[in-house]
Amino acid sequence: MQIIKASERMKARGGIKAALFGPSGIGKTTLLKTLDAETTLFFDLEAGDLAVESWTGDAVRPRTWDDCRTLAALIAGPNPALRDEQPYSQAHYNHVAGSADVEGLKKYETIFIDSITVAGRLCFQWAQGQPEARSEKTGKPDTRGAYGLHGREMLAWLSQLQHARDLNVIFVGILDQKEDDYGRSNWVPQIEGSKVGRELPGIVDQVITYQEIASEGVKFRALICTSPNPWGYPAKDRSGRLDQMEKPHLGELFAKIKSGKRNDALVTDFPENDAA
Repeated sequence: MQIIKASERMKARGGIKAALFGPSGIGKTTLLKTLDAETTLFFDLEAGDLAVESWTGDAVRPRTWDDCRTLAALIAGPNPALRDEQPYSQAHYNHVAGSADVEGLKKYETIFIDSITVAGRLCFQWAQGQPEARSEKTGKPDTRGAYGLHGREMLAWLSQLQHARDLNVIFVGILDQKEDDYGRSNWVPQIEGSKVGRELPGIVDQVITYQEIASEGVKFRALICTSPNPWGYPAKDRSGRLDQMEKPHLGELFAKIKSGKRNDALVTDFPENDAA
């Protein structure tokens, strides 16, 4: 094992891993337009590219969970800690790389995954068809077994993409408002299975909520980046360089994180956002 010197580590280009949540229709997919089209790959799980049909970047359209695992293996490379029979192992990578344009993937700096909500549904559908999702005694469907397998698969997939060290990876998801047993309202990511929703914030560097905010009679859309915040939105800033509210522009947001400079703009400085 090689020791990486501080000078080398600080020079290396590190990617940002972010979870971006927002209610349906707020314009999460449209934020793709704020990223550099030449170096961004659109991971289009929702087949919802109508909002960004004028965007000139590249896209992939996985339709199954196996497609999602294949792309994760190609994007992040093999994991040497895994056994040959496990997804994302060297053997798995060799198998999928044999018929893929691995060199072509090297041009991308950002992967925009829209959405983790749909990825979770594909994963759960796959999990329901596995032997673990059936009772050994009766052969009947075992929902508990399916959810257990789904949670492990999703976390392995997220961890695989997290280890794409040089890449920015953005997981887009729907945000729901729910009430607990005491009638208290809170905002939670819409992801199949509670395990993934609980552990995702610990996997990514940034948790960001895209929402419409009202201030002094003016409504505008902003990225909520820190927690706690007055609205109880999911948020986390591991970089320590973001304000509570940031302009809805992912390119500028990532540049700010990497530059280390703070922007003390007032909330009223946000222009009206045309991303619908």
